[in-house]
Amino acid sequence: MIALAWLLCWQVPVTAGRLELVESTPLETTLDHSDIADAHEVWLELIGSAKKSIDLAQFYASNQPGSRLEPIVVALESAAARGVKVRFLAEEKFHETYPETLERLATKGVDVRRFDVAKSFGGVLHAKFLQVDAREVFVGSQNFDWRSLEHIVELGLRLDLPQSSRAFAAIFECDWKLAGGASLADALAPLRDLPPPVDEFGGARIETRFSPLAGIPSEGWWDLPELVERIDGAKNSLKLQMLTYRMVGRDREYFSELETALRRAAARGTKVQLMVADWGKRRGIVEGLQSLEPLENIEVRFVTIPEHSSGHIPFGRVLHSKTLVADGERLWLGTSNWERDYFTESRNASVFVDGGALPVRVGQVFDDLWNSKYAAPVDPAAKYEAPRYGER
Repeated sequence: MIALAWLLCWQVPVTAGRLELVESTPLETTLDHSDIADAHEVWLELIGSAKKSIDLAQFYASNQPGSRLEPIVVALESAAARGVKVRFLAEEKFHETYPETLERLATKGVDVRRFDVAKSFGGVLHAKFLQVDAREVFVGSQNFDWRSLEHIVELGLRLDLPQSSRAFAAIFECDWKLAGGASLADALAPLRDLPPPVDEFGGARIETRFSPLAGIPSEGWWDLPELVERIDGAKNSLKLQMLTYRMVGRDREYFSELETALRRAAARGTKVQLMVADWGKRRGIVEGLQSLEPLENIEVRFVTIPEHSSGHIPFGRVLHSKTLVADGERLWLGTSNWERDYFTESRNASVFVDGGALPVRVGQVFDDLWNSKYAAPVDPAAKYEAPRYGER
């Protein structure tokens, strides 16, 4: 009976809950929206409200004294000090680059594990979410990085929805076990009979999905097919934004699923607007973008965020949001860039929202950036020079 009750709680959509858009915008730009909460404030509120547990799954952690992330690090330390169980799961590959913040948290009562995702799935831990008391979740494009809160264009969601919340908790437990040395079979065993999570809230249907396929209970939990379905279902418009769009990988293999869906959409008369960071001017990426621009019904734009008055900020001042809005009615907001391994080898998370006000608002946010001075059309014939974005 207990098992049946647990299964039924996944099958019945519940209308109560919370679903809110959250943003981060670069300082010294005109991109802030006064009606949308800022991520650093939401994170502080969530962490401060925790009574029993805080779980964070992050690509890496990078703080800087005096930044907006510092109070959040302090809040995690304070939560651990007051008896809240705080667990921080981070990608193994980036620890050598960014060890300080995780090591600091570990000395303050936070249980830190490094997850070598390559051993389990082949890729990296690229999901970015935190969950409080196994209920309320923040998920989005924001890394646990001071730059994400001050110098990068980001979008995320704050949600408290029964099935979605349970799904995030279940995926975190799976990955926490894997990072602790469990086998994939043992880590996934508690999830095997769970149906794909579906919620209803505010006139919308919300489906939470993950990748890769090897790290989820069934194909119904996979985000890639859902993304293709929304592209194929679009009748009038598709608005996409992300850091990178790369359909030919380093192995020269063509990642066909998303691009062929976009081309099908354009061929049937759907207007496709694709917006990516100017980091995509690099050789090996720009060619694919330039091949799309001449097609009828497809327009591609680069987004360039001007340097901050303090000077060059490595890996900052960039578009990093990852969203798709179809017909102003259906939304995908996730943690994946559009390259094969994000969906097939790396741990990522996606939230699909059909109906309600949220797809409309994200579409408006997209339009604000698309029509801003920061966005410019991709020239199919141009010889682009890659911008300086790293340490050098």
